[in-house]
Amino acid sequence: MLTEFGKALRKIRIDRQQLLKDMANKLGVSSAYLSAVENGKRRMPQDWVSKIASIYSLDSDAQADLQNAADNSVFDVTISLENASEQKRNAVLSFARALDGLDDEDLKRIMSSMKAKGEKRGTKQRAR
Repeated sequence: MLTEFGKALRKIRIDRQQLLKDMANKLGVSSAYLSAVENGKRRMPQDWVSKIASIYSLDSDAQADLQNAADNSVFDVTISLENASEQKRNAVLSFARALDGLDDEDLKRIMSSMKAKGEKRGTKQRAR
């Protein structure tokens, strides 16, 4: 299954008229590995967005687009709750269980609330 990141990666490669092996060499991986990432069969290494942006001199908009494609291609998320309070662990687990039952409007409200809370926290930290 071709992921959004795979499509974006392939577009960068084709726009620069590079063969799979050329891009693979620049990234320090095999052609088979790069092909598997493009086709969604392997996970993208975490540092690839910044590495690709650097290697191909992507402007900030192109890098942001590539990062969005990478974010939209994540299908599994691991969250360490090792140092989280019991309240935070319960909140994370409750949200995970409820996620399938939430519609887009519910999610927009939750995201808006979280964004507002983060902006408030940032303002307080800058004031210190």
